[in-house]
Formats: sequence, C-alpha cells, structure tokens
Amino acid sequence: MTSRLHHLAQVNIARMLAPLDDPIMAEFVARLEEINVLADSSPGFVWRLKSEGGEAAATYLRPYDDDRILFNMSVWETVDQLKVYVYKSAHGKVMQQRNEWFKKFDEPFMAMWWVEAGHIPTVGEAKQRLEYLRVHGPSPHAFTFKRLLPAAEAEFNAPSLSPCTAS
Repeated sequence: MTSRLHHLAQVNIARMLAPLDDPIMAEFVARLEEINVLADSSPGFVWRLKSEGGEAAATYLRPYDDDRILFNMSVWETVDQLKVYVYKSAHGKVMQQRNEWFKKFDEPFMAMWWVEAGHIPTVGEAKQRLEYLRVHGPSPHAFTFKRLLPAAEAEFNAPSLSPCTAS
C-alpha cells in the first residue's frame, strides 16, 4: 500500500485522567520508555517526535490548550508495519489498558497521511490533519486504520482549512 517514495505519518492524542505525576498515571508513565524503545526498534519505523534530549513528546509537548492532552507523532514505512507495532506488540497490551489512564474522545484521536520519503511532519501539520479528519472524515488528506487510502491517492499539499496554531 506504499512505495519507496512515500512513508506513512501518524498522529495520535489522548486526554489523561490526571496529570502525569498523579498516581493514576504511574503505570502508564512507567511503561513509556519501554514502548518508545519498542517503536524505535520496530521494523518499518522511520521517526518519532521527541525533544532534543530524546524525551518522548508525550512528556513535554502540549500543543493544545488542554494540558491533559498528550501528543504523539511518528513516521513509518508502511501501514502494515505500523499496524503490527500498534496492535501486535507490547504496545497493543498497553492500549488495552488505556481506559485506566485516558478519557474516551468523542471525535478522532488519530490520523494518518502519506508523506514523501524524507519529509518530517511538523506539529502544526499533524494538528491540521487531525482537524481535517474531524471536520471532513476520511480522505486522501487524512485517514484511519478503518479506511486506509493508498499513497497513490495522497494529497501532498494541504487543502484549505483554517490553520491551527502550533509550532
């Protein structure tokens, strides 16, 4: 579902039940490094958002007005490789516990889109893709695992939408 010319970018957000330093979040926080190391070493992994010091984006970045929204973004070679990491690795077991740490969103919390190989998406780009998915539903511009679209249909230039404020 991809070519060597394209990679798959993904963004996901989650609203914590409590701040990261609250005991409710302790088990999640304790697993973060393990899950990030697993992502970094997974087949097909290309890049993930982190601080210059290597800190996971979820622990330092708050691009929304709500400080309890964690933000994660990464790039993968193929949909199938991302799917294996998300659902069939230890990450999948952590996802099964997400209701212990996160509130359920009533709108999209994850978006995927194709990027040209070598492109590193920005936080603003990721927020815009997630917002586009919320407003317009799945399309070549932003989609989900439930409605995958091939790279051949990708839109590499963003359709007009009110810009999100992000870095």
